[in-house]
Amino acid sequence: MRIELFAFDTPNGRKISVALEEMGLPYAVQVVDIGAGHQFDPAFNRISPNNKIPAIVDPNGPDGQPISVFESGAILMYLAEKTGLFLPREGRARVEVLEWLMFQMGGFGPVPGQVHHFVALDSESDRRYGLERFMAETRRLYGVMDRRLVNREYFANALSIADFALLGWVWRHPRHQVDLADFPQVQRWYQSMMARPAVQRGFAVSMRAGA
Repeated sequence: MRIELFAFDTPNGRKISVALEEMGLPYAVQVVDIGAGHQFDPAFNRISPNNKIPAIVDPNGPDGQPISVFESGAILMYLAEKTGLFLPREGRARVEVLEWLMFQMGGFGPVPGQVHHFVALDSESDRRYGLERFMAETRRLYGVMDRRLVNREYFANALSIADFALLGWVWRHPRHQVDLADFPQVQRWYQSMMARPAVQRGFAVSMRAGA
């Protein structure tokens, strides 16, 4: 039975489709058109109490019964534990993955997300303050990642859910108004990740209404 992925074409939606493809799990996308307010439908609220995408329903949960999971970080951890892939079970390697997963969840997501908001405003005065504040922090976070990737192929010791989480947001670097050439290690990692067949499938799956 297939996992149902409730998502839209956003960084948080794409990091789950990439993970599902990399883990080889069958799934079907249920598009939640956040532009049309479908995230507030009562049926979706029962799956995602915070009215945010993504969310999943796994018909074969830990006890053999269906389970729903919301919040992208929790979904990545659930899928990794389910498959035994991309998250070490113990030790320092597990800590490293969780550190970089939380780095994405707490910083490299909320901050560039603010850039997305302010860059779309019509008022130049409103845009100027927000962009100066959040673009500077966004570039600082890219710098943190760039330093981490010196002499490293991935953010932890091996390919992990942390890479999937971060990839979804680096994918939007043009919208962050960030030239990856300014962060060569991130650029190298991004190009390598986007060349992976499973990643390409994860980004190719339709997450737009009517597509």
